[in-house]
Order: sequence, then structure tokens, then C-alpha cells
Amino acid sequence: MKQIICPISNEMVNERLTRLNAFFTILIVTAGFVFNSVIFPLVLLADFFIRAFTNARISPVSFLSTGLAKLLHLSKKPIDKAPKIFAARMGFVMTLVIATLFLLQFYTASMVVAGILVFFATLEFAFGICVGCIIYTYFVLPLYS
Repeated sequence: MKQIICPISNEMVNERLTRLNAFFTILIVTAGFVFNSVIFPLVLLADFFIRAFTNARISPVSFLSTGLAKLLHLSKKPIDKAPKIFAARMGFVMTLVIATLFLLQFYTASMVVAGILVFFATLEFAFGICVGCIIYTYFVLPLYS
């Protein structure tokens, strides 16, 4: 299968790390509801902000993912960075909605949005299917063509 190259940027990231980031996202969102605490989504919100909107080299979740990848001796697999940044921005927005709904005590609505985020993160972690990247490819990328 031919790899699609992003014409916006030639920057690459390690797909193994993005999949581990998704794993930690699942754990953090789940912990927030298990412990009935908004702290977990707020930590994840800050992490998504770092990954999506700053030039910081590493976020707390990325730090954990890097450590786990080294521990498991995972090889590097380069993938375009731009779609992953778009996906992180979607994660930021979803986590912002989760935390806001949680703080407003709309727990069911918060859980629904969290369930969608966990579903997307599970697709990324388990199967390498990045929903944000798919949206980016079909809706954002054509704007730059």
C-alpha cells in the first residue's frame, strides 16, 4: 500500500509512540470515571494542549510512551506529523468538552463524549486507525491542494 505524504510538512513522528499515547489516553480517561475525578481529564487536557499547540518536544504522556517504547524495544516507524497534530487537536477539544461537562455535573453527557474518545483511542492503539488522521486526509488536506 502506498504511503500518503503530507504536502504541508515533511516532519515525521514515530507511529509506535502515537499508538502508546492512545493507550495512555484510554487509561487516563477511564481513571477519571473510575475515581470520579475531573483531575484526570484536566491532566489529559494539558497534555493534548502541549502536543497539539506547542513546540515542546515532549508531553507527560509522550514521556511515558517513550519510556515504555524503550522498555519494550519497539522499533521506530515514521509517519507524517501533520495529521497526528490535527488528531491531537481533536483530542484536546474532546477532552475540554469532557472536563467541562464533568464540572457542570452533566456526567452522562461527559461519559458519552469520553466513550467516543476512548473508542477513537482504542482504534489507534489496537489497529493503528487514526480517526483524526482520516478526517484530516479527506477534509483538511484537500484545502491545501
